[in-house]
Amino acid sequence: MLPHLPPLRLTGAEILRDGEMQRRSVSLAEGRLTRGPLPEVDLTGYCILPGIIDLHGDAFERHTAPRPSAPFPLRTGLASTDREAAAHGVTTAYLAQGWSWEGGPRSPDSAERVFEALEAYRPQMLTDLRFQIRAEVHLVEAGARLIDAVRRFRIGYVVFNDHLEQGLEMRRRAPGDFAVWACKVGQSPEDLLSRLERAAARARDVPRHLCALAEAFDDLGVLYGSHDDPDGETRERYSMIGARIAEFPTNRRSAAAAKAMMNPVIMGAPNVVRGGSQAGNIAAADLIAEGLCDALVSDYHYPTLAMAAWELVDQGVLSLPRAWAMISSNPAEILRMPDRGRLDPGLRADLVIVNRQTRAVEATICGGRLTYLAGEAGRRFLAQPQAVRMAAE
Repeated sequence: MLPHLPPLRLTGAEILRDGEMQRRSVSLAEGRLTRGPLPEVDLTGYCILPGIIDLHGDAFERHTAPRPSAPFPLRTGLASTDREAAAHGVTTAYLAQGWSWEGGPRSPDSAERVFEALEAYRPQMLTDLRFQIRAEVHLVEAGARLIDAVRRFRIGYVVFNDHLEQGLEMRRRAPGDFAVWACKVGQSPEDLLSRLERAAARARDVPRHLCALAEAFDDLGVLYGSHDDPDGETRERYSMIGARIAEFPTNRRSAAAAKAMMNPVIMGAPNVVRGGSQAGNIAAADLIAEGLCDALVSDYHYPTLAMAAWELVDQGVLSLPRAWAMISSNPAEILRMPDRGRLDPGLRADLVIVNRQTRAVEATICGGRLTYLAGEAGRRFLAQPQAVRMAAE
């Protein structure tokens, strides 16, 4: 485990505090934000913002298997994911691991291997990496195994997926895309179709299966929600069993239904940066402008988290404090993490140092540990004698 930075006071920057940008200092010691006359690092020309909390990212799949036929050791993939997240200001990251009838890297067997790999990697971890499970609802026969995995690996966040009809429709209308999907999960198109049909045969068992999972998750203190709700009725059904987080609703109706039920809505930052959904669903910026989205996640691309916040500022949709809250304090509230997401004394020293002119992340501090450093900010940190001694050690 990296050592903590020595006690420091970061001065001269604009910091996000109490919902506004303020010209004041921020101090840290022993992994926590603090107060006091400590040795200073002058960060004039920078913004200091709370560390980014990413509640859903599956980019790690590309690090562990950059090509479907070319897997690499899980430890290598997790280390690469860790460093990429840190370089883009992420201090807490939930890796979205499939638990699906698809097989391959999203099978229960693969999921458990990845969970075990993260446990082994944890002592070297820079970012606070955690797992979210994306559980396909028709994998009924693995219900008890899912509950056991959640308990053993201390999984705190699960979302329910139902991509069955989408898969069958793809097979009918776009067999080429279906073949690409099959390749990604290490199956032939015929084998994947067979898996789809077997899953569809279990449809009548799904409601009881979901209720059993919900009861177990409540007992374990696990937060859970659903992914890709296609309509308000679907969101209501999930909300009734306790799955109250709406992740990636596909249209305004489902997002509005979630907000009416006081269920937090999560959308993808790439959607904001690209100006719309790559799958043709609702534009996240439109939901944000209407107050129908609470948080943004990396989905498949870590750089878009900070980029999306600045895009919302440039479009005049939100101020910087409100835009940054969508990737810091709001996610912390949604997953009940009171020790992070804000720059208040006593909280974890999770913060991002951003060059005000270029908007580039030049330093990330996670739990008081320096996880990324570059550019002019790097020169200023290393000019501080205690920082130099720490780096030498």
